[in-house]
Amino acid sequence: MSKLIIIRGNSGSGKTSLAKSLQRKFGRNTMLVSQDYVRREMLWVHDRIENEAIPLLEELIKYGKRNSEFVILEGILYSDYYLRLFKTAIEEFDSEIFAYYYDLSFKETLLRHKSKSVSSDFGEEDMKKWWREEDLIGIISESRINSDLSITNVVEKKN
Repeated sequence: MSKLIIIRGNSGSGKTSLAKSLQRKFGRNTMLVSQDYVRREMLWVHDRIENEAIPLLEELIKYGKRNSEFVILEGILYSDYYLRLFKTAIEEFDSEIFAYYYDLSFKETLLRHKSKSVSSDFGEEDMKKWWREEDLIGIISESRINSDLSITNVVEKKN
């Protein structure tokens, strides 16, 4: 049975790096679905409630369930904007959902962002506008990842 791994958190927290590391760990037949890529690159739409990327994200996780052992969904994925997607995830994957939320301070996410190659694409003011404190899904239990854990630590965890 296919498993869905959800990785969420504020901009700059390390979601994409963790998702790519997990994909490498799990190996072939692991589907990585990046909210940023779908929304900004494929569709070029604004992030808002009922945005045009949500139906495509739903179809991608359904495709992943049918064709991949692991599906990794990563992105900011605001809990209210993407509620419909999370309901679809529950319908499709039931108890095979493993969700993680980067619970970092704004200061920590800003430091992490500055170390990335895309740091010049947007800065502190943008990140402040996007920032949400403890934006947990609610209908799916999420394990918190704090600043004490490196990507290697998280990838090597057993659950």
